[in-house]
Amino acid sequence: MKIVLLAGGLGTRISEETGLKPKPMIEIGGRPILWHIMKIYSHYGFNEFVVCLGYKGESIKEYFCNYYRHCSDLTIDLGENTTRIHSSKAEPWKITLVDTGLHTMTGGRVKRIQKYIGDEQFLMTYGDGVGNVDIPALLHFHKSHGKKLTVTAVQISGRFGALNLSETDQVQSFFEKPKGDGAWVNGGFFVCQPEVFDTIAGDETLFEREPLESLARNDEMMAFKHYGFWKPMDTLRDKIELESMWVNNEAEWKVW
Repeated sequence: MKIVLLAGGLGTRISEETGLKPKPMIEIGGRPILWHIMKIYSHYGFNEFVVCLGYKGESIKEYFCNYYRHCSDLTIDLGENTTRIHSSKAEPWKITLVDTGLHTMTGGRVKRIQKYIGDEQFLMTYGDGVGNVDIPALLHFHKSHGKKLTVTAVQISGRFGALNLSETDQVQSFFEKPKGDGAWVNGGFFVCQPEVFDTIAGDETLFEREPLESLARNDEMMAFKHYGFWKPMDTLRDKIELESMWVNNEAEWKVW
């Protein structure tokens, strides 16, 4: 099963870092947060990724094209024009890097990678949020209800799309970035049926608006409640907090 990673946004709220690199390439513990997200999925045996590129996407391409060099010791012989890689460790990943446009909205980015997914069920999340989400349990829940989309619901102060849930955890309505505190909110880590592509009109479509709102109205969206750790890297303060967790061995998202 493929994992779609949304990694093309401008990251304006953490501009202290994104002037030089895209937000998914901001490092936590010396590795891009995108790498951390991929390690979460890989821990559970999901190793095929489709990465939606946009702003400064070339830096993500460069990182993975030269992954061995970034992660290994090197001996460089300038006279012989050779490079020897020592103690290289390869991740078992197959990565498709797709330029989905500089100004394309989240829904438009998903639509643009449809040809790489085809008619298969797929996983998807944002390229700037980590959590100790139990992916097999998430998939089991998705298969149990038979709806077109499952979103992982987390509880955090109201900066993200709020989910109005029924007693059976069916999503009854979806509201993008409401005010308030303590609501169940959109934490990413989606499971999608291929029919989700049909809800996206084109490049100008925000995935968090028309697609999710229409799926909720049509009773085709369920929430997987995640009570564990989840945190986005939305601001420089978030980045500093995540770095501190990693340095102090308190990184709860490190399930590998």
